[in-house]
Amino acid sequence: MKKQVQLQDFRNIDQQRPLICTPLTGADRNALMTQLEVIVKKNPDIIEWRVDFFEKLDDVEALRSTAEEIRNRSAHIPILFTRRSMREGGESITMTEDEVFDMYEAIIKSGTIDLIDVELSSEQQHIDRVKALAQEQGVQLLMSYHNFDETPSEHFIYEKLQQADEQGADVGKVAVMPQSVADVLTLLQATNKASEHLSIPVVTMSMGRLGALSRMMGGACGSAMTFAVGSESSAPGQMPIEQLETVLEVIDDVMGE
Repeated sequence: MKKQVQLQDFRNIDQQRPLICTPLTGADRNALMTQLEVIVKKNPDIIEWRVDFFEKLDDVEALRSTAEEIRNRSAHIPILFTRRSMREGGESITMTEDEVFDMYEAIIKSGTIDLIDVELSSEQQHIDRVKALAQEQGVQLLMSYHNFDETPSEHFIYEKLQQADEQGADVGKVAVMPQSVADVLTLLQATNKASEHLSIPVVTMSMGRLGALSRMMGGACGSAMTFAVGSESSAPGQMPIEQLETVLEVIDDVMGE
């Protein structure tokens, strides 16, 4: 039986096998709880609540009560709270950025999450606000960059992860879209360099069909986490968790020899 993940495992940047995160994407409470019931049985390491799919995102009380219910039903699996902006591939929402960060403050103070995703493209005042709150409440800060159009250069990817490190994040994340296998290799090379030279764990992936290679092999190149489908996908190229676990077990056996 797989051990229960502790958040300090994220700091083990020498690990070869990445943590597996599965997304929650329900539009309402009932859909979320239905998804969660399925996901918990599959025992991922982390559950990501993609809250930009949630139809009552601007209702603080509904958000807080739903977060509490997710926490209570999550079987102690750590919760990553993510609002993906439209500029980085997320769902359309009616809230302003100031309102989004008010929501972040409320959810951090609620004690219902373990990690929070903040995009590197956010305004510095917003980043500083969340970072201070997260440190105060013992919530880990994941800082991210997403490009759904292309794969930037290895140098650019490394710089984004370095920026997360310099901003004081606990984890840095980059997700990009490949047009070729060479693009996937570019992402993996940047991952390997970042995992060796930065002071924080890094999480990287290529998206889409070609990018599935990075979801399987990323851990061997230094990525601390990969995403898989437990119930519903939140990004192109995510594999079912059962398939991914089988692949990771094979990689474990091969690299362990």
